[in-house]
Amino acid sequence: MLLTKFTHSCVRLEQDGSVLVIDPGSFSEVDDALEGATAILITHEHADHLDQDRVVAFLEANTSAELWATTGVTDALGAALGGASDRLHTVAGGEEFTAAGFSVRTFGDQHALIHPLIPVIGNVGFLIDGSLYHPGDSFTVPDAAEVAALLVPVHAPWSKLAEVLDFMIAVRAPRAFQLHEALLNDAGLGLVEGQLTRLGARFGITFEHLAVGRSIDL
Repeated sequence: MLLTKFTHSCVRLEQDGSVLVIDPGSFSEVDDALEGATAILITHEHADHLDQDRVVAFLEANTSAELWATTGVTDALGAALGGASDRLHTVAGGEEFTAAGFSVRTFGDQHALIHPLIPVIGNVGFLIDGSLYHPGDSFTVPDAAEVAALLVPVHAPWSKLAEVLDFMIAVRAPRAFQLHEALLNDAGLGLVEGQLTRLGARFGITFEHLAVGRSIDL
């Protein structure tokens, strides 16, 4: 599996000629990420995870592409596309399916709490081929036997560093990479990633920063 990191929470996965994209949001290089994709996974409807206009345009231009997401996403996209579509699949936590040849398991049902005055929306984390976990905006720990690589949301309005560390340690994947970093400047990102690298190593976790556009084999 080849993983390519895009800005913030978007990643592109390639395997055996198939392309799967997760969370092509407004902070990301959506058009580049989606090029040649046959499947899209969206963790939730916030704009930094779903650039609705670009995703709708992509689905209209690529009529064989399919999308899996929470109810909030599929309802919005269905309305934008002019009605229900058999290419839009609504999922919640605890489901299994195949997308673009990748096996996918879902975990969790809620976005992390931002503030009691802000309504909580749906969110699902995606475990790809039993090895790579993208949690979206949550710290839901998957009950999988082993996660080989974890995408860690390193900074958000709903989190603090202690929670980020506890999440990474709880999942205990041997490899971890940053996610959800667009709201940090270079100094802040360096500080957070330095702690994740140093403290993760105590638990056998190798944390590595992925530059935008970099691809790695998993």
